[in-house]
Amino acid sequence: MDLIKAIIIAIVEGLTEYLPISSTAHMGFTANLLGLQDDEFLKMFQVSIQFGAILSVVVAYWKKFFDLNNIKFYYKLGFAVIPALVLGYIFDDKIEAVLGNQIAISSVLVLGGIVLLFADRWFKNPRIDDEKGITVRNAITIGFWQCLAMMPGTSRSAASIIGGMAQGLTRKAAAEFSFFLAVPTMLAVTVYSVFLKTWGKETGNPQKGYEMILSSQDHITIFIVGNIVAFIVALIAIKAFIGMLNKYGFKPWGWYRIFVGIALLIYFYYFT
Repeated sequence: MDLIKAIIIAIVEGLTEYLPISSTAHMGFTANLLGLQDDEFLKMFQVSIQFGAILSVVVAYWKKFFDLNNIKFYYKLGFAVIPALVLGYIFDDKIEAVLGNQIAISSVLVLGGIVLLFADRWFKNPRIDDEKGITVRNAITIGFWQCLAMMPGTSRSAASIIGGMAQGLTRKAAAEFSFFLAVPTMLAVTVYSVFLKTWGKETGNPQKGYEMILSSQDHITIFIVGNIVAFIVALIAIKAFIGMLNKYGFKPWGWYRIFVGIALLIYFYYFT
């Protein structure tokens, strides 16, 4: 993977991480269309550049993240992230096995799109319009909803936003809490993938993520630039998404997922 292709994938990550359309699916499809070999460094890169995207939330909502007088905010996120940490660790190998199955991911993209078409009808009477109204119980429940995204193609953003709306949050409040929850969730995923996870066990050349990054100057450059690009693009996408979600709801994203999912099913079934 050269730097230009890495930048393209990072742009896709930044655009899609906080949209209900699955960043994992879009990065996988982009890598396939770019003709990239599905190797261990590519898999690790696609996970690790989410670190850049999550930093954009911290910057965009820096008053919230650095408000030490609002301790409840931190422990709500702490409780909410526990389900993903536990279940993600248990099912890590199974999740990785699905990452290369583009037919399965495309199918999930379509099914998720159908769900989004009806999401606005299901939750018409929200009671909670900001983070302060979210209880610990609400937060934990949203954390379990987020775990649905362990199936690649589902979308962490979609699962946690719908989970929030199911708990009585407005679309805006649910989207913002989904952003906040992404920070500890994706930070944990990035730390695990770079420092703890052993990649390529079945290849005979097992390596930690940081070992792959440090193995060449090109890999170091790709890793750093990829995170910077993902950060900048995600920072722009966050604000745009909140405005579009408030104005149009989920239906446009549902139709988008269905259209793209069907197109990709045709492509991967007949042309690969």
